[in-house]
Amino acid sequence: MAQDPDHDFIRPLRRILIGVLVAVLTVSFVVWRVDSPRMEQARAALVDAIVPSFDWALLPVARAVSMAENFRSYARIHEQNQELRRELQQMRAWREAALQLEQRNAQLLDLNQVRLDPQLTHITGVVLADSGSPFRQSVLLNVGARDGVQDGWAVMDGLGLAGRISGVGHRSARVVLLTDTNSRVPVVVQPSGQRAILTGDNSQLPVLDFIENTDEVRPGDRVVSSDDGGVFPAGLLVGEVVLGSDRRLRLRLAADYGRLDFLRVLRSRPPERITDPGALVIPDFPDLPDLEALMLDTAPDTGDGDG
Repeated sequence: MAQDPDHDFIRPLRRILIGVLVAVLTVSFVVWRVDSPRMEQARAALVDAIVPSFDWALLPVARAVSMAENFRSYARIHEQNQELRRELQQMRAWREAALQLEQRNAQLLDLNQVRLDPQLTHITGVVLADSGSPFRQSVLLNVGARDGVQDGWAVMDGLGLAGRISGVGHRSARVVLLTDTNSRVPVVVQPSGQRAILTGDNSQLPVLDFIENTDEVRPGDRVVSSDDGGVFPAGLLVGEVVLGSDRRLRLRLAADYGRLDFLRVLRSRPPERITDPGALVIPDFPDLPDLEALMLDTAPDTGDGDG
């Protein structure tokens, strides 16, 4: 039986390689374990010559470790993002519940005729028609002159200012909403106290114009009505400041224009006119008796008389 000539050379070659490997390992162990200054210098020279040349081999390992750290960091960020999404969804549900409760509370206050301001009374009307269009934003109420409604009175939906009366009939009245282009309402931004004009532009976010100092106004600030010009009573909630897509300061209205079923008209009384300013400083007192005569009548008797 013929033998493979290549198989005859593999076994001796394997033995030679194993012997060389054992010899190299033995020499390396002996050299590394010998305690001699010369051998220490030789070991240091060997390390300095071999280790820097292995940077290219260690680079993938370092990159792999860095990728593993980044992956763990991304995993933590993803978990935090998912938790924030859940919290945001829960906060939205709470916000919707709070708005519904606030509107329900306003309706109950209206049914009970609760007067937050003793100087203001109101009458509630039902929205009969909505004439909203790209050019006009107004609604029609079922209260009019027979109910004492007058032009210019403020109108609220229970949550915030919705508009003003503009046109009164015997049994109906038209309300121009704050989003109408003909609407100009003086307002005050809190807490900075900056005064501005709320200008409607047929959008859901009317513009804040003529702000005294825009640097003191921030998105989220509360906006209430002003009594400048005697148009509206002061302190009525209007909305909060937002930054529009056009980088202009606008207002998110507190009134829910999507549910204008009932509106209450505030009966604004004209301010009291002061005809005699002096009477506010020195009020009228009843006439006092003559002090000199009173002193003579009460003087003691000295006994100088005859007798």
